[in-house]
Amino acid sequence: MHDHIAEAIARPDLVRTGDRLVCLRFETMKVVSALEAVRHLLRTGVIAPGDTLVDSSSGIYAYALALACHRFGLRCHIVGSTTVDHTLRTQLAVLGATLEQMPPEADLKLDQNRRVRRIGEILRAHPDWHWMRQYHDRVHYLGYRAVARQITRELDPSRLIVVGGVGSGASTGALATWLRSTAPGVGLVGVQPFGSVTFGSEHIADPDIIIAGIGSSIPFGNVAHELYDTVHWVGFTAALSGSVDLLRRHAIFAGLSTGAAYLAARWERDRSDRTVLFIAADTGHRYVDTVFARHAEAVPVTSLAPVEPATRAGLALPWSRMPWPAP
Repeated sequence: MHDHIAEAIARPDLVRTGDRLVCLRFETMKVVSALEAVRHLLRTGVIAPGDTLVDSSSGIYAYALALACHRFGLRCHIVGSTTVDHTLRTQLAVLGATLEQMPPEADLKLDQNRRVRRIGEILRAHPDWHWMRQYHDRVHYLGYRAVARQITRELDPSRLIVVGGVGSGASTGALATWLRSTAPGVGLVGVQPFGSVTFGSEHIADPDIIIAGIGSSIPFGNVAHELYDTVHWVGFTAALSGSVDLLRRHAIFAGLSTGAAYLAARWERDRSDRTVLFIAADTGHRYVDTVFARHAEAVPVTSLAPVEPATRAGLALPWSRMPWPAP
């Protein structure tokens, strides 16, 4: 029995979605990293019960940190993106977290930079508050050790490829790190939106939407580029088709980044003799109107294939793939 709901949420499910294709399905993935990070900081004396933790978030990490603070008797303050919706704002308020939501900006880079500047202002006014630095502090790798052990109990890591959205770098980077500690040959495939600087696609704008949470307009210190073997860049229309197919074919209701990872995982599975595990980072509730209500627009995933250019200059919508490091 769990002592707190955060511990239950932190445990993912492994779901078989075809021959040599497995979904690592989370309700809210960042609870894994936030919960163990806060536990470690308390254990090592960096923070103490009653302290205030602060960070910037576009949504999911805000919820994860609020849960971790609730679990351990800490205060939580979030500088949130305009993408923090009414449901999450309400949950944060009831959990006791405070939220400063930034007004809309013309682009993601301006939004991220402004949130970071605001964090700096807050810390100057409250030097005793602790900045979690989800994008840069490797303490967020710690929670994925237990997930790697769970995977190893059920799958042969020596015959495994992991596929997932890169985002802050913690989830895929940490899983590969922990899995490779016992099985050095584990493959790692990162999934990115177009327009992200993380793997050099900032020169291509997706006209529909930047998939939240898996890319960035500013460099993230938690991204260890050398861990990745391959990168897929997936645009909105292709990811929509992946999300709809995953729900229709396997009844897994997951977010847009999962649809992108599912597409990439199917492609890698069909070109390998290994088992491919893809990460479903959250549920599909935030995407009901923007993705699932548009299910009639989805094309068969079997009709989609990535462009495989020689250099990043040749990256093209709606889907591209390259070995990493790429020229």
